[in-house]
Amino acid sequence: MESIETIIQFLSDSKYIPQSANKIADKLKMKGERRLELFAGIEILLKKGIIVKSRKKEICIPTGVDLITGIMHFRQNGNAILVPTRDSDNAAINILAEDTGVAMHRDLVLVRKKLTKSRKLQNFKNNKSHSERDGSCQVIRVLDRRNKSITGTLKNSSLNYFIIPDDPRISSDIFVHDPRNSGIKPTPKINDKVVVRLDVWKHRHLNPNGKIIEVLGESHKPIAEHKAILRFHNLNPEFPPEVLRDAEKIPDVVLPDQRKDRLDMRKITTITIDPEDAKDFDDALSLESFSNNETRVGIHIADVNAYVKQKSQIDKEAQIRGNSTYLVGEVIPMLPPTLSNGICSLVEGKDRLTKSVFLTFSSNGKLCKTEFANTVICSNKRLTYQQAFALLKEDQLNVIRKIPLPPPHQTGSTGRPLSDLSNFELKIIRLSVRKLWKIAKVLRAERFKHGSLDLNIPEVKIYVDRDGYADSIESLEYDESHQLIEEFMLTANEAVAKSLRGYRIPLIYRVHDKPDPKKLEELQETLASYGLKTGNLINRKEMVTLIAKLNEHPQGHTLRIQFLRSLKQACYRADPDGHFGLNMSDYTHFTSPIRRYSDLTVHRILDSFITNQKKETLQKKNLLNYSKQNLTKLSQHLSLTEQNSNEAERSSVKVKLLEFFDRELKKNNKSVFDAVIVDLKTHGIFVELIPSMAFGFVHVSTLRNDHYILTPNGNALIGRRGRKKFLLGQKVKVRVNRINRFKRQIDFHII
Repeated sequence: MESIETIIQFLSDSKYIPQSANKIADKLKMKGERRLELFAGIEILLKKGIIVKSRKKEICIPTGVDLITGIMHFRQNGNAILVPTRDSDNAAINILAEDTGVAMHRDLVLVRKKLTKSRKLQNFKNNKSHSERDGSCQVIRVLDRRNKSITGTLKNSSLNYFIIPDDPRISSDIFVHDPRNSGIKPTPKINDKVVVRLDVWKHRHLNPNGKIIEVLGESHKPIAEHKAILRFHNLNPEFPPEVLRDAEKIPDVVLPDQRKDRLDMRKITTITIDPEDAKDFDDALSLESFSNNETRVGIHIADVNAYVKQKSQIDKEAQIRGNSTYLVGEVIPMLPPTLSNGICSLVEGKDRLTKSVFLTFSSNGKLCKTEFANTVICSNKRLTYQQAFALLKEDQLNVIRKIPLPPPHQTGSTGRPLSDLSNFELKIIRLSVRKLWKIAKVLRAERFKHGSLDLNIPEVKIYVDRDGYADSIESLEYDESHQLIEEFMLTANEAVAKSLRGYRIPLIYRVHDKPDPKKLEELQETLASYGLKTGNLINRKEMVTLIAKLNEHPQGHTLRIQFLRSLKQACYRADPDGHFGLNMSDYTHFTSPIRRYSDLTVHRILDSFITNQKKETLQKKNLLNYSKQNLTKLSQHLSLTEQNSNEAERSSVKVKLLEFFDRELKKNNKSVFDAVIVDLKTHGIFVELIPSMAFGFVHVSTLRNDHYILTPNGNALIGRRGRKKFLLGQKVKVRVNRINRFKRQIDFHII
């Protein structure tokens, strides 16, 4: 929108005086449609917090009047971090609890730098004093209450009914009227999980008020907790009727006419490799060997665009959702299940339409040719990572055949048992997997040689029983079977981005900006307290060296998380600003169109490229009306939906961990867990459980055999009498001691 750039430029002028929107339009001599477009642009900028409106309705850029706008991120202690909405406002700002006003977690707020009370500067000429502004800030206005309603547990006292919010970062209880008079059916009961619509909160010293609008069930039951996450993050597992109607009209098999003008790859051995609990299958790999010792790898991605047409009802809903969200035990899909788990999913033994990137490698593993095509494939085998790993490492076919199928209720498709495959078929698949890994291993080595960062951290998988309760926790090994898939997906994404950029075609890029030097300085200080000395982390080689050290460090997992927090978050952008983590100048997301709308958009642009790439006018074409401006707007939206899904997924994991250890607490014979000490404070020990990577706390009051004191360097707790030590990195055995579901805390005691 041209008016947005015009507004910012006009308001940034040093001679600008705050004035109303009408006066701005008059000054810019805008009339008719241009005037309306200007007002629309002002509203967009106000909503984003890039500009603000004073109480007199005058418009200005916050920094021009010593103000800053940003998103509030609260901690459980009441303090918060403000993430400015404008890059020019630099780094995040710490805000003390007493300065947060009536802001809540995730609110868009306006803050002002505080006056320093202790420093008065005397002006001897006119004998007047004034205060300087220091670095701290105070919230002066909530511009947008991001959470209009919240979820929590209904409680009562002798005087009031109130809601304890699910999110411990919302520190104030919400007062509500007597729920018996709410008119809600069923009538809310004490300890029910409810949804509360917030009233306007004006005074910090008074609790906020709200109205109960929905009952989700009994608190801490799986269904109620699950519904609460959906409500809080505005996720809907159901699709609108018109979307479902359109999806039902799509054939559930590939029709002969759809195979026309596509490269037929159905006779080439093709496999998928995915987690055990995968619900949909976006990508498949094939391999062909030629007489000149060249090898061609086909990276086949579900051609969602063949079924989801631009601006259709399905497309509009997918764009709103932005991406699928993966909660523990359930997926909230971007596309209706008949598509995501059906005709678009590359299930075993079914013809499927795909978009393919063909990478041809020379005998020494060097990439020598890249091609794109619309294709049709038929997957020969759906492999789990465990099965693929066995095919890589195990020579005995009878051992490979014993690798079990995933439980049917956990996955969208189990595939055939390996025991049902003939010796010939199993050998062909094993040979393909091993040849693919041989190439992927070279790609991986080259990537790290050129400065790509190994940012993967160990993961855990929480499995639920049929009633939805957390049943078991397993740590996931990131082995060669995972790395094989990753390398080909990364290479395909880079190939698409590089080719389309070469033709100057507008595109959505996956961008990872360089880290803030101040953040890296803070990280160096943190690492030093753990005995890790680093060079200047702005230097990529020093960063690579640090990651290698963290892999060997006793607190490596915790410190890797600290390291990741010092980096900026990746996002979507219409500019090819590069990917810092991968050290790639051209990178996009192309390989997951079933679950990411960004990839579906890239598919549509690539489709026009495949169709028109022989035409000289290609770079001048406005492909599918995807201009730079509307791709910029779409990228911003998709970055926000991704952040929301990430938060929901983290919340789901946290709730399930609490649920798992709460059930553990109620056992007669409590389990013993191996843990490592990751931090020490005067009041206790923070531990990380080795199998599940769950974090917990051991209070000093449970260390009853002595009185323990923290050493000055903070690296040990030492008993005053017995001199027993608890050290950073020390392994201990613990049992669950207490669970606080409201604060989302797990306490252990050392045995």
